[in-house]
Amino acid sequence: MSQPTIQPKLRTTTRIAGININPASIEGVTTSTAGFLGETEKGPITPTLVKSWQDYQRVFGGFFGVDNYLPYAVQGFFLNGGGKCYVAKVTPTSGQLVVSDYIGTSGQGNGLAGLAKLDDVSIVYAPNSQSVPGLTDALISHCEVLKNRFAIIDSVKGQTPSNVTKPRSTSYAALYFPWIKVSGVSSGQVLLVPSGGHVAGTYARSDLERGVQKAPANVVVEGVVGLEFSISSSQQDLFNLDGINCIRSFLGKGITVWGARTLSVDSLWKYVSIRRLFTYLENSILKGTQWVIFEPNNQITWTKAIQTITEFLRTAWKNGVLQGAKPEEAFFVKCDRTTMTQSDIDNGRILIVIGVAPTKPAEFIVFRVNHSVDGSGISEG
Repeated sequence: MSQPTIQPKLRTTTRIAGININPASIEGVTTSTAGFLGETEKGPITPTLVKSWQDYQRVFGGFFGVDNYLPYAVQGFFLNGGGKCYVAKVTPTSGQLVVSDYIGTSGQGNGLAGLAKLDDVSIVYAPNSQSVPGLTDALISHCEVLKNRFAIIDSVKGQTPSNVTKPRSTSYAALYFPWIKVSGVSSGQVLLVPSGGHVAGTYARSDLERGVQKAPANVVVEGVVGLEFSISSSQQDLFNLDGINCIRSFLGKGITVWGARTLSVDSLWKYVSIRRLFTYLENSILKGTQWVIFEPNNQITWTKAIQTITEFLRTAWKNGVLQGAKPEEAFFVKCDRTTMTQSDIDNGRILIVIGVAPTKPAEFIVFRVNHSVDGSGISEG
């Protein structure tokens, strides 16, 4: 369930006397595995994989206490099409949860530090993060540093459409308003909870049904019986301009995610689908070209790298992920002496420049993939 529909198949690699004759095709990374952080009734503090609501209940327990929203978030994730997620239990070191409890430590492998070790996490969410000073910024920074995941942020409970608090600018997160109403455990009980877990599930469902390149919007939210506030079309227009995504109720359609904008003030990255598509492409290519580190830094290796990436992007273009009537209008790949200096070559650094056209033919957004024995990375622009 966690794979988009645009993946090339993986081919085996043939090696003769240590020479890579036929590098493996690039396999797309997962896009819909979520990482949740919050208080649970029981369970381990290290991020633990769960594949259903029943699985969560077995490991972490059920609904408990007041304002403990994580169980509702995980349940909403699975109700809306989520297939698997990691749950990182957060416990207070003092009387009240603070941002350091969510950040965790590498030694303990808990919190965000624990999730950072999991390459397959692509969506990150902590319910009601804006109520914990510094937590929203920590979630955003986590995604910006790793460059392989996206954060979902809730609006603040009780804020009206005229005074929604918006976090800092970033292309690695999106804000959703308002909170949602769900059925409680008791008969007839209705509870107000943050929407992010349900929204994360619609991301997963949209990826499965339409692909990561499609906006996770105009999607019905399952398991919701009402909204904290109703939003008019005129209010929606203002929210769009401000990069705030709405959840709205439509007669005959139901309660729907109606917006897919990031928090970025950069028009290049204002849409969730563009950010997540590039995250998918960049990390698929980064992982799928690791083999170049162990090859001679010469024209033969560069040509093989170009061919491997071109095959992956051509498949994406054929599936409608990239724009253009022909591949030349949809993408380009360069790996030669124009992308590397002689010093780069001498020191074993391979730099690949890639441009893809996600919205208009031949209007390329450029990113760079670099490999060396000292490490690999991605840069944009």
